[in-house]
Amino acid sequence: MGRPLFLLFTFLASAYCNTVPVINNFLEHVIEDLPVGRLAFQIDATDNDKDILTYGIKGADASFFDVNRTTGEVRIKSGLDRESKDFLTIEAVVNDGVHADETKTVYIEVKDANDNAPVFQGLPYNKEVPENVAVGSTLFRASATDNDFGTASIVSYKIDEVVPNEGLFSISEINGAVILQGTLNYTEKSPFYQIRINASDGGGPTHDQPNVVQSSSAIAFITVKDMPDVNPQFLNLPNLAAIEEHSAVGTLVFTVRARDPDTGINDPIRYSIESTNAPDVFQIKESSGEISVKTELDREELLDIDATVVLHIKASETNLNVDGVIASTVAELQISINDKNDNGPEFYECVGDSCTQKNSFTGKVAEHSSAGLAVTDLNIRVKDPDQGQNARFTLELDGPDKDAFLVSPSSGLGDISVQVTIKDPAAVDYEKKTVMSVQIIAKDDGADFTSMASVTINITDTNDNFPKFEHGVYDATVDEHCEDGTFVATINATDADALDDGLITYQLMPESMKSLFDVYPKNGTIYVKNGKRLDRELINSYSPTLQAIDSAGQIGSTVVTIDIKDVNDQTPEMNRENYETYVKENNNTALQIKAIDNDEPSTPNSQIQYHIEDGPFSSNFTIDPDSGLLKNNGLLDREAMDPVLNGVIKLMVFASDMGTPSLSTSAIVTINVEDVNDNSPQYLDPAPKPFHVKESERGILVGSLLARDADQTDFNNRIIFSITDGSFGSFILFSEALSEGYRGDIKVDPAIELDYESDRKTYNLTVVASDLGQRKATIKVQVIVDDVNDTPPVFPSSMTMNVNENSSLPEPLSTIEGKDVDTTHLLEYELVSSECQCNGSRGPCPEEWFKVGRNGDVIAISSYDIDYEKCDKVFLNAMVVDLETEKGRDSTEGIVTINIVDTNDNAPEFIVTQDFFVVVIEKVEVGTSVARVYAKDRDTAENNRKTNFTVTKVDFISTEGNFTESPFLSADSPAQEDANGIFNTHIRSNIGMDINKKGKFRVEVRASNPDGLNSTSVVELLTIDQSYRVNLRFNAPVSEVNDNLGRIRNILTSATKATVEFFNVYSETRSQRAEETTVLEAYFVFRNGTALDYDAVTSILNSEEVYREFGYQLTELGFTGISTNINESTELKTEVFIMIGLMAALAIVLVVTTTSLVCIRRNYKRKLKAAKAMNSAATVVIQNQKTGPVVPGTNKYTKEGANPVLNMNIDTATDLGFDEDGSSTDRDSLNSLDYNIDMTMTEKDTMPMMAIQEEEEEEDDDDRSESPYIEPLGAALAQREKRRGTDSPGLTFENHSVNTTDL
Repeated sequence: MGRPLFLLFTFLASAYCNTVPVINNFLEHVIEDLPVGRLAFQIDATDNDKDILTYGIKGADASFFDVNRTTGEVRIKSGLDRESKDFLTIEAVVNDGVHADETKTVYIEVKDANDNAPVFQGLPYNKEVPENVAVGSTLFRASATDNDFGTASIVSYKIDEVVPNEGLFSISEINGAVILQGTLNYTEKSPFYQIRINASDGGGPTHDQPNVVQSSSAIAFITVKDMPDVNPQFLNLPNLAAIEEHSAVGTLVFTVRARDPDTGINDPIRYSIESTNAPDVFQIKESSGEISVKTELDREELLDIDATVVLHIKASETNLNVDGVIASTVAELQISINDKNDNGPEFYECVGDSCTQKNSFTGKVAEHSSAGLAVTDLNIRVKDPDQGQNARFTLELDGPDKDAFLVSPSSGLGDISVQVTIKDPAAVDYEKKTVMSVQIIAKDDGADFTSMASVTINITDTNDNFPKFEHGVYDATVDEHCEDGTFVATINATDADALDDGLITYQLMPESMKSLFDVYPKNGTIYVKNGKRLDRELINSYSPTLQAIDSAGQIGSTVVTIDIKDVNDQTPEMNRENYETYVKENNNTALQIKAIDNDEPSTPNSQIQYHIEDGPFSSNFTIDPDSGLLKNNGLLDREAMDPVLNGVIKLMVFASDMGTPSLSTSAIVTINVEDVNDNSPQYLDPAPKPFHVKESERGILVGSLLARDADQTDFNNRIIFSITDGSFGSFILFSEALSEGYRGDIKVDPAIELDYESDRKTYNLTVVASDLGQRKATIKVQVIVDDVNDTPPVFPSSMTMNVNENSSLPEPLSTIEGKDVDTTHLLEYELVSSECQCNGSRGPCPEEWFKVGRNGDVIAISSYDIDYEKCDKVFLNAMVVDLETEKGRDSTEGIVTINIVDTNDNAPEFIVTQDFFVVVIEKVEVGTSVARVYAKDRDTAENNRKTNFTVTKVDFISTEGNFTESPFLSADSPAQEDANGIFNTHIRSNIGMDINKKGKFRVEVRASNPDGLNSTSVVELLTIDQSYRVNLRFNAPVSEVNDNLGRIRNILTSATKATVEFFNVYSETRSQRAEETTVLEAYFVFRNGTALDYDAVTSILNSEEVYREFGYQLTELGFTGISTNINESTELKTEVFIMIGLMAALAIVLVVTTTSLVCIRRNYKRKLKAAKAMNSAATVVIQNQKTGPVVPGTNKYTKEGANPVLNMNIDTATDLGFDEDGSSTDRDSLNSLDYNIDMTMTEKDTMPMMAIQEEEEEEDDDDRSESPYIEPLGAALAQREKRRGTDSPGLTFENHSVNTTDL
């Protein structure tokens, strides 16, 4: 006995010393797209006893994870979705095998993964845009949302594709506004555009990739709406048209066509004549544009406008355009009036542009004039106002002297000038005849028109000598551009005729020369008429002809050569207006300057000298005065130039000729002096002071260094700073350009935090400034690290306390004690937020039960009652703040967990599952359950919430009144508890109930817990007898009907508006192979205690309205019908047997009658076939028919092609007597019947009768009486053949009207 007690004592002692495992997890972070099976986190638990731990998880969100019970690895079981739930809570469970499970709440933050692409809102994007919408207008906004978080939820927009792509659209990257960038045009551009818009998020991690950008696209359709903004356009103007003169008024000349280019509007066009050069000649139809003759046309009346009428046609739109005016356009139509030959030639005398019709003319001519010389002083014109060939005419001479002269020309067209010329000079003799006359006759070539004019010719005496010049050629000179009237030369001629003394006149020829030079007609002096046009550079010599004319008009001529002398009137011209060259500094350059002068070569006027205009850089260059070669005078230094010039030198070079006065021109010469890296950087402060920097400042500026490079270009003077020594990777250096040079900013590396508490408090940096040409300057810089308060305070971990509900609590409940490693700090506390665990779900607290003081005290707020039934756990998210923090985070948050301890402060509460219970009195026996009640206690401790039920009172209510019954009902004890903590019990009858009671029972039931807290509820029992039971039949198994009971109750309740109570479900199937039938017994009860019987339920369910709404649903569940109960369904009523007997008798009568009719019909058909065969055998005769019997059992007379037919003996009893020996009346009747049948068959059967070669067969006459051919058709034909002589031709045919198909 002592040893077992010792072992028990040892075991208890070891258990008492064993420590409980500690779970260290509090908050875990899991990204939402971890795949199933991937490690989410590790349950971190420690046990000082080194016991083997087993792990588990539980809670509402534990279904997302699986835990390895041995290792504590928590892996993904089902996919996470931050967008659905971003914070999970589980209970981590650890057991060391000694103590009970140790649990701790672990909070899991579901971190976002970029697993959602932007989703467009408000689709589709279909927009109709007027074509005149202003450029820059916002057409519409595309909007997309992304359910992700952070940058992954930021949506940016771009246009992937535009069809057609005309560069007209852009989109705001930020807000998705689609903006018009160019003008739309419905006609000249596309009327439709398709824009593919891309919406991309800001990217984020997903599927182990650090940054993935999700995108989606949508199509926007832009429809351009045509606007009336374009003037009408003519389709056939400008144009030419023609019409015959004298056309009738109203004759159509031309139809103008115009259209509205705004094809989407297509406004009707109206036409009008805006202006014309011949009013009231033509008219236009406003609607159709038809132009027609308005007045009679006479082409000759319109010759002042060349018989061409010009119409300016105006096309106008009907409605106002976008500017509020009627759009219109004007175009020209020229209508030519075609000529008719309605006029003859007439003679006219014209002075200038004025002509007078005349029929007599007078002229003169010198005697003995040469043949072909025209008679002078004659001004004769012949005109025919017609056009073209209608105006052609011929001329001829008549009269006494017609042989001495000719008329020239001999024919003409329209309007010509007519001359009379000498034909026979000898006939023209002043001494014989001083006056001669002829008649000119003009005849129209195309019509009978003739006119005549008389010409009187006066013959004058002649002078026989011509004026003569001394030389054939004279030379003269004159300056170019001289003054008008400048003397050139005086040249005279002489005439041997004395009568010409002083009468010689001079003129220059040709006429074109008179625009430059002329001669005084009296003295022969030649002078300049237009000196400005004399330009030696264009023409340097002229050779006019000088004519001398005597009094008789005889001419002598000579040539005068006039040379134009050069003057300095041409300015030198540079080859280029601007010269440009490039030269590196410290190098030489040479540039050729070239100019030309168009004055006379090899003269001072064309000789050119070059020089440089004085300027800032003129002394740095020289130019050869003769050749124009420009060179630098010494090396060029870019740094010596003003930086503003950017290395550009501009010189003004002049080119001057040597003429008097001298003329010059200039050109700008640009010399670009290119910079060379010939200078090193220089620090502006060669000895900088030490720099100070505070610790823990990432990326902070430490100090700046300034340096300058004298080179002028960015490439050569760009300075790059670098730290070559002493940084230890803690500093970085950035270069920045300034106006005075470059600055090097020394900064702490953003990835490094300087720590004053470390061994290195001072840094000696070597900084190098270098340009791109590797020219360098070095300097030493000291950096000193200063101490700061930069460490955040520490919040105590896993702070938990327990508080009883509805009890007085100490103050404070506990105190938060934070820590700070900084030497100087001042800590304060505050409550950031609070969460409560209520009904197993964590969320905002309904009431603030606790607060946190500035000193860290956790205090209960007395104005609120702490109730475990509301919330069983409170999480205080508190913060500890260091008020003296200089840099970095000054606070740390933590969770204080307060567990609310439950006390028994709630009474059980009834849960009403149904309003009343139906009691079938016949079924109630001792112990029968008539009702069931449910209650739940909100307390959680088992001793606080255990519930028992008691029936305290029973009342009976009927039409006769209310009565209190003795308690014959009782509640089961103890009550049963389900998984949800709900207690329930059955109310049972202690006696058999009186079947005569009609009404309802009100049962009062009390529910109480162990401490006596209780509540009361009333249960109603409705008494129903068995006559109201209705059997619902289903063609389905019992299990399937049980599964569908809920749906069946809902459908029947909706159809009958009554409460449906199911009494029993059982199978009615008696055979294993039969399809299972299930009977569902139900009562249809109303709240007032009434119920529906079999007839009422049948009437309701068979109504059209109910069947239409619920029939398909019941049929789908297997419902087949209704019956009252099993007993009634099995009883056979007398009326049913009588009805069955009557139906059977009627069926027998129908069968007998049908059979008789069929037999009679078949007999008639056989006799009809036999009669038809007899008729065919008697009437059909075919040449070369062979004798012989029919092939037995067929409808053929040969074996070939024979088809079997029905073999049936002829029944003499049914023989109709249609044979050869019958009366003539019978035969006629038979023939007529057969004829009708043959006609019908022939019409249906298109197959021809085919002759068949039959075999020879012999047969004795004695066999006639015992013929084997008992088939009706065969017998008839055989009998017919035997009666025919042996010499008769045989009959062979195929009768399509009788075959096996018909049978």
